[in-house]
Amino acid sequence: MTEAAAFYDDLADRYHLIFGDWDRAVRWQGEVLERLIHAEMGPGPLSVLDCSAGIGTQAIGLALRGHTVHATDLSPKAIERARREADRFDVSMTFGVADFRALREQVEGTFDVVISCDNALPHLQNNEDLLLAAQNIRSKLRDEGMFVASIRDYDQVLRERPSATMPTVFDTPEGRRIYFQAWDWANDGRTYTVHLFLVAESGGGWETYHHETRYRAVLREELAEILHEAGFRDVAWQMPEESGYYQPVVKARRG
Repeated sequence: MTEAAAFYDDLADRYHLIFGDWDRAVRWQGEVLERLIHAEMGPGPLSVLDCSAGIGTQAIGLALRGHTVHATDLSPKAIERARREADRFDVSMTFGVADFRALREQVEGTFDVVISCDNALPHLQNNEDLLLAAQNIRSKLRDEGMFVASIRDYDQVLRERPSATMPTVFDTPEGRRIYFQAWDWANDGRTYTVHLFLVAESGGGWETYHHETRYRAVLREELAEILHEAGFRDVAWQMPEESGYYQPVVKARRG
């Protein structure tokens, strides 16, 4: 995971550029995730651990809606950025640097909800690490607490095995910006290297930023089995057309 930490450290100052309007995305994700959580946990403010918070896209969104949020990530620079963004949004949160495979030792207390969104779990390159992460996530939940995670639709991805994403073009007051990814698949057919590109107009020319990391394509059934093995119950998937979120979402309760 040191490679993933370096990737997010390097990307921290530019992460918002992969969105057309990051501030709007923060508020939208908070709204959608709260609806998904309340459907299972009932109304009212909850204690939430975002264990792969990045620069705070989901954590800040939930804090804005009145939840008590502790945001952790293995990238120190991402957490530094999240602190600054929480100040800018004028929300009160707590922060820490932690690996979601070591939450038991690195994070104090338990929470009503633990989240890990935006395809963070597939950074783990084998089922042993996924199980370790799931066990540590479960250890941070109170009795009957809920885990919510989102990953890419790898069931579809593995059928198509794409080599790139379609470019997204943003027209902003600062100029035009283009975001896309190129994917290099390994011989095992399950792991791939992502080359993330941001191309932005700058001073009458163009500037290109490149960031690189690895993922492993995890099928929904595989992740569900790992969550069951870690001691979760009521494991269920919701697709975007049902949840309103942009990736498949898995929900599970502490058994």
